[in-house]
Amino acid sequence: MERVIIIGCGGAGKSTLARKLGEKTGLPVIHLDQIFWSPGNWKHLEREEFDALLLRELEKPTWILDGNFDRTMALRLEKCDTVLYLDYNRIVCVAQWLKRVVTNWGKARVDMAPGCAEWFDPEFLGWIWNFNKTHRKQYYEMLSAQKEKSVHIFKNRRQLNRYLCSL
Repeated sequence: MERVIIIGCGGAGKSTLARKLGEKTGLPVIHLDQIFWSPGNWKHLEREEFDALLLRELEKPTWILDGNFDRTMALRLEKCDTVLYLDYNRIVCVAQWLKRVVTNWGKARVDMAPGCAEWFDPEFLGWIWNFNKTHRKQYYEMLSAQKEKSVHIFKNRRQLNRYLCSL
């Protein structure tokens, strides 16, 4: 395990898992949100700039990378050796996201671009609510094609915690 991608619905805990896994393995952690969003304004970088930053990270010898960003999924799958998919139900993800919003209101999280403060985004809530309906089938199809990769799918935190303890 040297190049790990972590995917799943918003609120599933991808960034938290990335940090825990980074502490456990010593691998550097890259949060896609940190390179996608411009500091301080919740505006995303232009596609070319984001792609260049992502490619620079992917060329490094080791990493843990959390985030979905479907447009770049094929590239990240090509470069990784391990995939961790947090396939949790939407109630769990919505509840965890709401807790995150309340806990971090007005503050930028460590996994976010500086100055992008946490806030209640109804559009993001809708994205979380519909994530499994719009992404799950596609993710399972992509992951089933990854014959040379170590793919782990977790349906709940208990399964994930067992996996982490086994490392």
